[in-house]
Parts: sequence; structure tokens; C-alpha cells
Amino acid sequence: MLFVVATPIGNLKDITLRALEVFKKADLILAEDTRRTKKLLNFYQISKPTESFHQHSSQKKIDKILRLLKQGKQIVLVSDSGTPGISDPGPKLVRKVFQELGENFVSPVPGPSALTAALSVSGLSCSKFVFLGYPPHKKGRKKFFSEIENSKYPLIFFESPHRLIKTLEALCLIKGIQLIVFNELTKMFEKIFQASPCSLLEKFKKNKSLLRGEFTLIVFKK
Repeated sequence: MLFVVATPIGNLKDITLRALEVFKKADLILAEDTRRTKKLLNFYQISKPTESFHQHSSQKKIDKILRLLKQGKQIVLVSDSGTPGISDPGPKLVRKVFQELGENFVSPVPGPSALTAALSVSGLSCSKFVFLGYPPHKKGRKKFFSEIENSKYPLIFFESPHRLIKTLEALCLIKGIQLIVFNELTKMFEKIFQASPCSLLEKFKKNKSLLRGEFTLIVFKK
């Protein structure tokens, strides 16, 4: 069985009891960055073999994982943080397992997600929303912000600290929107900012020390 396990986005105590049980029974844990995953495992005194699995993993690595699953091994897939399969390489492996072994060889272990954590404290009515992942760096960037401008639903997406200023500059060109920026969700220095894109652009430009950690943004119409 391939278990797709959600892990904490910041606070290591945000882990489910089931996730810990699955870790303890696993024959192998696949992680984007094994160093980050080992910090979590060490925190809970769990010692298990880990291997990297990321967007550049080869077909050879996937074939090895499929062989292990056919042998009856219990394999866990985690991302760097949050729920695998959302803006990470998870779907690539899950699709292969579906194709080769069938849907009964995959099981989700739900838990933390920056997406739902941000929406839960946004104060917005989010029975409908659009998730956009990360903004493209070059190709498709114009289309990305055009989708924000034309959407009638709140939009949520992720951004890295070194690209936040550029993204805020692009959002400043869109009229009639408000923005909520979540930084370091569930961590010690968690921050939430709500204002117009231009006001937040000025804030982050004036205080570059705020440009640390990961960001989750929600855009909505006034």
C-alpha cells in the first residue's frame, strides 16, 4: 500500500495519531527532502528508512517503488510539509500506482494543509474558491494574473519570500481587490496581513525582514 500522508506545515505537533501509526509501520518513507522529514521523525523518535522522491525523480526510481509495492511493502509518501499532491510531485507517483496496480493500492492519511488553514481564518465565505498553486515565473504569468482579475470567487495561491514583492507589484495593477497574506502559518512567528495589494507592497518594501518563510495569499473582491 502507498500511504499519502499529510505532515505539519510548521508546528510539529500538528500531526495525526493515524499518521504516526502509519510511519511506525512503514517499510520505506519517500520524501521531497529527507532532511526535513527526518526532523519530524526524530521529534517522535521514529526510525525508518527514507529516500528522496521529487519532481526530478527518474522512471527508474518509480519502477523500484512499484516493485516494492508488488512485494507487499508499506510505503509512505510525504511532501516537505502539508498534504502531498498539492503543488508537489505526489500526483506523478500516484498516477503510476493507479495505472500499474490499481486504486486499491493507494490510501490517503489526511491532515495539515496551508490551503485549508489559511481559508479557515480568512473570515471569508469560501463555499467556493479557486486554488492556483504557485504563480509561473515567466511563461503563463500574464494568464495567471488575468485569471485573478476575472474571477468571481476568492483565489488562493502560494508564493516564496524572494518573489513576493514582484507578485504584489502585479496585484497592484488589478483594481477592486483586497488581499490577505499569511506568513509562517502555525510557526512561532506566524503573521497575517490584510489590506490592499499596494498597501502591503509598501509594508514589505519598507520592512524586508518580513520576507522570510513561505507565504499563502488569498485575493478577493471588495
